[in-house]
Amino acid sequence: MPGLPPNARNSITIHILANFILLNFLQMKTRSLKIKVSSSIGSVSAEVIAPQKSKGIMILAHGAGAGMHHSFMVALSQSLAEEGITTLRFNFPFTENKKGRPDTPAVAHQTIETAILKAKKLFPKLPLFVAGKSFGGRMTSQCLAAHPNDTVKGIIFYGFPLHAPGKPSVERAGHLKDVKTPMLFLQGSRDEFADWKLIESVTASLPLAELIKIEGANHAFKAGKQDIIKLLATITNDWIEKKIKKENARK
Repeated sequence: MPGLPPNARNSITIHILANFILLNFLQMKTRSLKIKVSSSIGSVSAEVIAPQKSKGIMILAHGAGAGMHHSFMVALSQSLAEEGITTLRFNFPFTENKKGRPDTPAVAHQTIETAILKAKKLFPKLPLFVAGKSFGGRMTSQCLAAHPNDTVKGIIFYGFPLHAPGKPSVERAGHLKDVKTPMLFLQGSRDEFADWKLIESVTASLPLAELIKIEGANHAFKAGKQDIIKLLATITNDWIEKKIKKENARK
């Protein structure tokens, strides 16, 4: 934009960028639905955010302290859609029924398995990945450790809760050795639920695991003014693209 003063050029650039972001947002399709877990457990709410063109579908399970509509969950799903990844978020039954205590592992696992089946039914041609924030990620890996699923191409952990704050331990990681699916751990360097040296040691012992440090971030992925959500989406997208490329090379 030669000939224009710097302020005018900056204004035009910002306007173009804003329109581009708005266009991407408008091209996303959001769909609310119900998923029936079982007759005894009942149904839970779910939401799909899909870009116009999608490279994969990712199940995204929430943590113990907030449901699928938490700002982190929604923002991450929208940012992933901008990268070309469809997400299916869902509530665990305890959140759906407004109970303070998280579900037992058996109920959480059954809910995750039902969400996986729903995603496969809705998007049968897309590569399937699973992910979770904190509790949601741990329940997902427990589920796949006990019930391996060849259709799942990878697990993404947004802050694996290795131990309670101030109580360093690796007991919660015991099941990870039984997971037969590639794993990506996105972990804040200041995560109160995962001492860095411990999570580094745990993942180093797992041949299928990759650990990426999010410098300065805590368990909630707060790190000053950094746009952590965008960073998480970009790293996730790069990892998923590599897995899809590797899978296609085998065919």
